[in-house]
Amino acid sequence: MSSNAAHDNPSPWQTNTTLKEISDWLLNQRSVMILTHTKPDGDAVGSTLGLCRALRAKNIDARCWYAGPMPTWITGAAGDTPYELVEKNWPPADEPDAIVILDTGSWSQLSDVEPWLRKHKHKATVIDHHLQGHGDVADRMLVDSSAAAVCVTIAELATLILGLDSPAELPENVAQACFMGIATDTGWFRHSNTKPRTLRLAADLLEAGADQPTIYQLVEQRDRPSRYKLMARALASLELHHDGKLAIITQHTYDFAECDAAPGDSGGFADLALSIASVKVSVVLTEAATEPTPLTKLSLRSKAGPDGVNVNQLAQKFGGGGHAQAAGARVNKPINKVKARLIELLP
Repeated sequence: MSSNAAHDNPSPWQTNTTLKEISDWLLNQRSVMILTHTKPDGDAVGSTLGLCRALRAKNIDARCWYAGPMPTWITGAAGDTPYELVEKNWPPADEPDAIVILDTGSWSQLSDVEPWLRKHKHKATVIDHHLQGHGDVADRMLVDSSAAAVCVTIAELATLILGLDSPAELPENVAQACFMGIATDTGWFRHSNTKPRTLRLAADLLEAGADQPTIYQLVEQRDRPSRYKLMARALASLELHHDGKLAIITQHTYDFAECDAAPGDSGGFADLALSIASVKVSVVLTEAATEPTPLTKLSLRSKAGPDGVNVNQLAQKFGGGGHAQAAGARVNKPINKVKARLIELLP
């Protein structure tokens, strides 16, 4: 998931604490609110559920809060782990002792809770793995950009919280949540962020009881027919530029309406065009709004390798960010103007 850069933010986007310090801090709290970015994905849901379950195992009143369109599999993933929807129950009736923000440190991805969070950032901690973010989101920051997913860090944190020797000893429900985030953020271990550390941890989580076939079926095999109608339109819009190195897919608001599709139905579309041999960068431009202010969302992917394009740097030019091979941005401009600028930036 992307994290918007803060070009004019005086607070540095860097680690100022340790996992041990975070563990000790959390174990001294009575209640913990766990937040993540809007429109949560597998890593966001997995990390929040994993941390929540570890804390509740220590009799700490932990609860996840989610904003934006939810994945269709959220109920199955959460099980009996409590969570709240910002759109229905915000602000919280009871103020938490501590706040943990996972898989983002970007104000734009926390817009639904930003006014409240700015007043409470002194009791907040960010744990993230993106290259950019806003250093003033929380007083405590742990940013590990070498982690394939924030669930990598959360599995390690849960091991500390529960006083275990290895992630292989984690409770099954914690391991299940963390494995889901790692598997989805690595494209089921296909992407270049799959490192030895990633696979060793994945093996430990499987040993702890994570059920890969069940997770795959839950997350990847629950599509609605509307997703494939939308995908057909997305592929029909495919344009190739710069000798086939840049692929652009465009999605308009009317595409979603006419396909009876939800925003979450377009997940993963940016990876589709990377299957074309010549394509180095694949971008999905989604028209999220036209009035009163136009809003275009960019989802960028690139192939790894010595001649690979760092799409994080490209996303920064639109006020966004993320990873070298996966990034995103939100721009208050019409989709055609964003497309023209994108083509101009990639010679």
